[in-house]
Amino acid sequence: MLAPTSPSLTTRVVTARLVLRPPRPTDVPELRHLLRANADHLRPWEPAPNAGEDPTSLTVVANRVTRQRRDWKRDHSYALLVTSRAPGEPIVGRVTLGGVLRGAFQNAYLGYWIDREHQRQGLMSEAVGGAFAFAFGVAGLHRVQIAIMPRNPGSLRVMEKIGVRREGTSERYLQIAGRWEDHAIFGITADEWTAKNAAG
Repeated sequence: MLAPTSPSLTTRVVTARLVLRPPRPTDVPELRHLLRANADHLRPWEPAPNAGEDPTSLTVVANRVTRQRRDWKRDHSYALLVTSRAPGEPIVGRVTLGGVLRGAFQNAYLGYWIDREHQRQGLMSEAVGGAFAFAFGVAGLHRVQIAIMPRNPGSLRVMEKIGVRREGTSERYLQIAGRWEDHAIFGITADEWTAKNAAG
């Protein structure tokens, strides 16, 4: 089942300090540079790459952008680059609504990262809020789930700041950096998001 209103690849979500938008082929060089600069910062929180694969190589980054745009058109996944509203709109991170399931579920799984130089400024919370607005707006989803390792205080803080409901813990839930890791599971529905916005 397609989204009630299929989001366009020209979609832009604008927040106070950020713009969230789909990746473009012209983003590949800048995105590759950002991923290389953040390789050590992101490695503990991501699945290990395939043997012999450099996840920051030009080919891998370009193929990923192509796949993300294809998945966007097919309503499979929505990758949103997080850019600053400063001149030139530099990329500072990414938020992804992946594994979109329609039918009776209407759910997606949220993942996110931010450049280490832009941490502790509230930008990730702002970006996740923008992603929820997109998910429950033009994407027409009912629910978004987030899985976070308990030893990742930065990501847990994002959920706390936004007020996302914690649903429990899934043991050995995902293989991250080569190890099966427990994850705290958070969930938010469209009606909860609407109520939060109405309450300010």
